[in-house]
Formats: sequence, structure tokens, C-alpha cells
Amino acid sequence: MIIEQIETFRVAVPLLKPFKTALRTVTTAESIFVKITCDNGIVGWGEAPPTVVITGDSLSSIESAIHHVIKPFLHKKNLFQYEVIFQGLKILMVGNPSPKAAVDMAIYDCLSQFSKLPLYQFLGGHKKAMETDFTVSVNGPEEMGEDAVSYIEEGFNVLKVKVGKDDIAADMERIQEIRRRVGKDIKIRLDANQGWTVKDAIRAIRKMEDSDLRIELVEQPVKADDIDGLKQVTDAVDTLIMADESVFTPKQAFQVLKTRSADLINIKLMKAGGIYQAQIINQLAETCGVECMVGSMIETRLGITAAAHFAASKQNITRFDFDAPLMLAKEIVEGGVQYNSRFITMPEAPGLGIKSIDIKGGVLIG
Repeated sequence: MIIEQIETFRVAVPLLKPFKTALRTVTTAESIFVKITCDNGIVGWGEAPPTVVITGDSLSSIESAIHHVIKPFLHKKNLFQYEVIFQGLKILMVGNPSPKAAVDMAIYDCLSQFSKLPLYQFLGGHKKAMETDFTVSVNGPEEMGEDAVSYIEEGFNVLKVKVGKDDIAADMERIQEIRRRVGKDIKIRLDANQGWTVKDAIRAIRKMEDSDLRIELVEQPVKADDIDGLKQVTDAVDTLIMADESVFTPKQAFQVLKTRSADLINIKLMKAGGIYQAQIINQLAETCGVECMVGSMIETRLGITAAAHFAASKQNITRFDFDAPLMLAKEIVEGGVQYNSRFITMPEAPGLGIKSIDIKGGVLIG
């Protein structure tokens, strides 16, 4: 199965509501779609959204990396030698995880189509249904409380609440208002996106514990490169602490796991550079008895479908953050994962299960 052609397409889909975190505000989901065509007619798809403040990848840099570096490397490669290909991709460029991830997805799409298996079964087949959380963007307490209630009314039982944009006192008001509005039974996860200092994080989380706010976990409370600080927070509180931006690579995961600096790890294909590397991170974590979440950026159903296939394939992945397609004002991808409120069902078609993609009014059949 020889790679004959690699194409890229720019897509942009408006969001229903601005997505706000401590790091950025997004109103439109922009992505680069990648299409790989093989000599046997099999077509694989991948996606790379630009997340400059996290991965450093922009739309232009993703396109440039694919066309000027990755494409010449992959042209005429035999996908049955995928170990050679993925090892080569890893060292082909320093960083640039998003374009690597998009190409990685498309290759796995091709391989699992050839095997006549859905990708989640090709990778391990642990489960075929999952439950996603829904993200509450960081705004004023009243607006966040109203948003939280609306998501619960839509059927979601787990809320991922963004904090870390202002001071700790403001974040406490946000969390208290949401808990007051949704009651005690709804699961709440916090994501500070590196927005707190070590001392503020410890003080705030302890106050939440004393106030019985029932926070399941706090994601990335401190700066990504402050592993010592992350460990200080983890050791000082009872609430579970999850590493996100601190873990891009298996080597970084090993450092966090070796030092017991976090209780959980959030794996994202856009950070890891794709499914191949993500599997290594999960295996390291599983060996150390640390469960993982699989999350995402602001992506379309294409990228989320690839991440969901990976998540569904592994026992050690126990939490899922796949709400991004539900935030889009328009659907441009047909097929892939299916949503019934908070429940996600995996497609049974071979590969990613993508049927068609509408780009700029034209439908490209995969």
C-alpha cells in the first residue's frame, strides 16, 4: 500500500458561543485537513487545528511542515512498514506535533481500512461507547452558572469548568455559583490551563475541599514547565491533579510519572504528534498505575473521531473530553463518531468511518 498523494485543505467553522480559557478566546474552529491517497485507492483523513499558545502550530506552519518536510518524506512510502514511517516522523522535525498528528491519523485510517476494521478495533477494541464531559468557558459567575445549567438540561453529567484567567477569589466565585446551580450530584472538573501559582493552587483547592465543592480533579493548575510546582500541588491536596500541557512527549510523561508529580495525565493527539506516540504515553502511565484522559483542541468531528478511536481502544483511558464538535455552528463531516447527548458511539465502518467532508461547499468523498 504505497502513498501516492498527500493533499491539505483549510477549513473554518464558526462556534455557537466563544470558547474562553485562561490562554485564549476562540470564535471560529480553524483546521488543516489532510488527505492521503494510496495506490490501491484507499483514502485516509486527518486533521490539525492550530493552537499557537499550546502547541506553537499555526495554520501556515502546519501547511508548510506537511508540504515541505513531511510530504517528501512520505511520498511512495509503503504503509505496511508503518513502524519505520512513524519512527521517521518522530525525528523528522523538532516539535510540530499538530502536522505530525494529522498525518498519523490519516495513515492509521488507511491501515485500518485495509484491515477492514474500525480503527478502535485495529488498535485494541476495548470499548465502543464513551461518555464525554462538556466544557464551561471562563466568564462571569452568573453566565457560567447559566451555561452549566443549560448543559445539564441537555443531558450532560460531567462539566469541565475553565478557570485561571483572573485571581483565585474570582475563580472561587465561579465554582461556587456553578455548584450551587447544578447541585451536588453533577461531576465537576476544573481546568486552570496553567493559570495559577503553586501557592494559589494549593490554597484554592484546599478551600474547595473544606467547602465540600466536590471537585473531581484539577487539570494543569501551574505552568507547563514547572514539574516541581505540579508535584507540590499534587502532594499538598486530596483532590486529583491532572497533567495536561506538562506532557507532550513520552519523555515528559516519564518525568511526571517518575516523580509522581500528577495523579492523572491528559493525552491529546495534537500534543503527542498522533496516535503512535499517544499509545506510548498511555502504556507508560498504565505501567505506573496512572489513568489517562484523552482530550482535544477545538476540532471538527474528523479530529475528534481519531482521538475517540484511540481512547476507545485502551482500558487505561477512563475519562473523555470530546465535546468540541457540539460547539460548532455547522457540521462539515459526515460519519465518524455519533453523539446522543453525552454518549459517544464508535462507527463500525472500517478506518475512521468518515463518509464525506464538505469543504467550501464541495463534498470530497473519502
